[in-house]
Amino acid sequence: MHRYRSHKCGALRESNIGETIRLSGWVHRVRDHGGVLFIDLRDHYGLTQCVVDPDSPAFALAEKLRSEFVVRMDGKARRRPEGTDNDELPTGKVEVYVTEIEVLGPAGDLPLPVFGDQEYPEDIRLKYRFLDLRREKLHQNIMTRVEIIKSMRRRMEGQGFFEFNTPILTASSPEGARDFLVPSRIHPGKFYALPQAPQQYKQLLMMSGFDRYFQIAPCFRDEDPRADRLPGEFYQLDVEMSFVTQEDVFAAMEPVITGVFEEFAKGKPVSKNWRRIPFAEALRKYGSDKPDLRNPIEMQDVSEHFRGSGFKVFARMLEDPKNQVWAIPAPGGGSRAFCDRMNSWAQGEGQPGLGYIMWREGGEGAGPLANNIGPERTAAIRAQIGTKEGDAAFFVAGDPDKFWKFSGLARNKVGEELNLTDKERFELAWIVDFPMYEYNEDDKKVDFSHNPFSMPQGGLEALKGQDPLTIKAFQYDITCNGYEIASGGIRNHVPEAMVKAFEIAGYGEQEVVDRFGGMYRAFQYGAPPHGGMAAGVDRIVMLLCGTTNLREISLFPMNQQAMDLLMGAPSEATTKQLRELHVRVNLPQK
Repeated sequence: MHRYRSHKCGALRESNIGETIRLSGWVHRVRDHGGVLFIDLRDHYGLTQCVVDPDSPAFALAEKLRSEFVVRMDGKARRRPEGTDNDELPTGKVEVYVTEIEVLGPAGDLPLPVFGDQEYPEDIRLKYRFLDLRREKLHQNIMTRVEIIKSMRRRMEGQGFFEFNTPILTASSPEGARDFLVPSRIHPGKFYALPQAPQQYKQLLMMSGFDRYFQIAPCFRDEDPRADRLPGEFYQLDVEMSFVTQEDVFAAMEPVITGVFEEFAKGKPVSKNWRRIPFAEALRKYGSDKPDLRNPIEMQDVSEHFRGSGFKVFARMLEDPKNQVWAIPAPGGGSRAFCDRMNSWAQGEGQPGLGYIMWREGGEGAGPLANNIGPERTAAIRAQIGTKEGDAAFFVAGDPDKFWKFSGLARNKVGEELNLTDKERFELAWIVDFPMYEYNEDDKKVDFSHNPFSMPQGGLEALKGQDPLTIKAFQYDITCNGYEIASGGIRNHVPEAMVKAFEIAGYGEQEVVDRFGGMYRAFQYGAPPHGGMAAGVDRIVMLLCGTTNLREISLFPMNQQAMDLLMGAPSEATTKQLRELHVRVNLPQK
């Protein structure tokens, strides 16, 4: 017999009854039933009930076992007594009568329990992550992640893609966040950067003639922690294709992402025919470039009904042609208590309030706004936005460029509060036609709004002859249930157009050559039209595991202060290390 096990803890079935069994694993819990000890033994594969009674030669040692001891147990498989089956376990009809126990690894007092699924402080969970990962739900999430990545690989290969690994030590690149820098010992005073994304390398692979690339790529960004991104590093399904239009990318990737969601959705419906929503329309209808389409609410511009009305606050705002009034319908929200609650919520978000109209029985509008604008205008608003008796609508006014984010939050809040958002499905969509540029208020200049390597719609002619802020790009995102889960674009592969695009954002040609020399050179020697995207592995896994916390689907994450509590990173370097790297630490004054 094998030194440690003849079977795994999830393997025993009724067909094994009568066999001599050897199991090894962790003591999940010990139950004392009138002097008979029931020990649930756990390994990666499952759990087996082991029984030790006072007649067993192993009983004295069994009494000393505690949770998370690692043990070997020998015994005989037998049928559980009638009425004690556990249908929730694959091994639930069998138990092992134990005759011998060997302690392979004793365990001290646990800083957090492994049995059960109770909440525990995050700092303890991260410091003792090796214990946390033994917990059933987290262990399942990690294994689901493994299977999702396997599914992605299988589907990508089925679409004719090849997996390539790109360098980790590379040059700094403007991907929109700070780089992690690595000082070079061999080249004093110079630094490598960890890749924010393999963007340039995957484009260079297309220049090199490899046609269809993918990679489960680690990406590194030194940015402040965010709720939807782990600090430090994350993983993406990185993709690039040659000789493609935007439609070709959509046709290749939509079945991959849909297939992954369908495989792991646990029966929840997954949208098959993805909607394509222009960026401007997404902001206009949903107040977000990653709208949650499970929420049926669509906002509308109702400015005409307030222009010149008795509600002077809105009427004066509308004297400025850039200002608008948007309505957020609230089906079933026509109660004073709900409207007051929404108004208080808005004030908590830093807004002066949230105007509203309620439609009472008979269709009459009620509330301060209705009283100010009169029944005729109130009825016209109702006719436009389709509200009914018992419904309400909330109103946001001003410059849409400044209020669209708040309006989107209000839409989400109404959907949540009124239970309009269907939590039992996955709604995927493409967001298309992103603006190529935006105005940077801090630096008072035109800047890239998304990816600097994207092809502008209209090409070089648009860059030369159009107002930059009106140029759209061949850029697109995939969204799901209020999260951006992928981003991509058709690339600008024309050297002159690339230089012009960066020139508009304030970069000279020499700066482009200096910073992107490899790609710029590659474009001079026969560059195929190409495009691709990158899907966030962590966010996809998070959605499919039914959690909103990325730490619940990652092996060894950092905390919100970007610290690894388990390994003690970041840590101070020794004087010898700093000397070898020609680096001197200049700490801020306390």
